[in-house]
Amino acid sequence: MGELLEICVIVPTFNEKDNITDLVQQLLALPIDAHVIIVDDNSPDGTGQIADELAKQYERVQVIHRRGKLGLGTAYIAGFKKGLADGAERLITMDADFSHNPAYIPRLVELADFYHITIGSRYIPQGGVVNWGLQRRFLSWGANLFARTVLGLKANDCTAGFRCYHREVLLNIELNQIFSNGYSFLVEMIFKCQRLGFTVGEIPIIFANRERGQSKISHREIYKAMYTVMRLAVERLKPKPHVKISQLPHRSQSV
Repeated sequence: MGELLEICVIVPTFNEKDNITDLVQQLLALPIDAHVIIVDDNSPDGTGQIADELAKQYERVQVIHRRGKLGLGTAYIAGFKKGLADGAERLITMDADFSHNPAYIPRLVELADFYHITIGSRYIPQGGVVNWGLQRRFLSWGANLFARTVLGLKANDCTAGFRCYHREVLLNIELNQIFSNGYSFLVEMIFKCQRLGFTVGEIPIIFANRERGQSKISHREIYKAMYTVMRLAVERLKPKPHVKISQLPHRSQSV
């Protein structure tokens, strides 16, 4: 693709044939001229083939095929590298199962004029979740409280995958040195961004549990996330790295 991208949306997929076409069409219909990078982990249900057809049909869609289920974190990294190489200035991550409503994306991008990372948050006023059982609500809330307390994170929803990053942020993160994969990757990313001095803003979203396909969250992911928090707690004791951060054009205004 020859033209540079202003905004790209990175969508990792594994067995999302029921969702991917509708999602891509909704993303392309947004009033922000976004490009879409689908990162498919060799989905057995044919999601990758559907993605290829979408790429043939829409010039703003690209597909990265990986050899197998390599994890959420490395899928994001693959998408980041592709988006950065193509010149994207804002890189958005989201789930493929409509848990993250594409309609929130313009607000995420708008808030990015004021913050280096913006998050679609379940845990600020007017945010929330639907179709979740009590156990999952408690686990999610507890995981966020644990990470914020131990790591001093300022984001209210530090396990959210619905984010918009400035290009500058990702260029200053050593992506190849991020140890975590899976959902603990999200905690490590926000920790490293905050350590470098990048600012975080949040918009409220309603997170809807998937209606089509199977959830991919396991108890193993929860244990890995707890381990990641404790590992990063040790890193927090080290001196902070120094990075020269550019001033955002609207940072001094009230948001």
